[in-house]
Amino acid sequence: MVTDQYTFRTEIKVRDYEVDVQGIVNNARYLHYLELTRHEFCDSIGYSFREMHERGYDPVLSHADLDYLTPLTMGDTMTSCLNIRRKGPRYIFDQDIYRSDGTPVMRAHITIAVLHDGKLTRGNELQEAFGPYITS
Repeated sequence: MVTDQYTFRTEIKVRDYEVDVQGIVNNARYLHYLELTRHEFCDSIGYSFREMHERGYDPVLSHADLDYLTPLTMGDTMTSCLNIRRKGPRYIFDQDIYRSDGTPVMRAHITIAVLHDGKLTRGNELQEAFGPYITS
């Protein structure tokens, strides 16, 4: 499957309250799926968002570039995948979502800035945690 090219993958099932009257996932829900994937990734490397926050570091979304390709419907299972790269002080999460049959659902580039005690930083503090997973 095409998802072998990613640093991290997680399975997510569409729940009934996530679909609209047309029976498809509301567009805003995809941002939740993408965020959930980033949180799961951080948990998997042993550095949760809670732990970052307790140390005074808060990765915050600064830009989202989303391409919706195929809608998901109630009961669909998806694989949400990511790679991470660095551009100056920002971390960029290249995230894709696929239906369980491999059909591409979404492509996204999520840009994250890092705050330390509420002030914008260069993000170097998270390099130790993210560094081994950064792709070019």
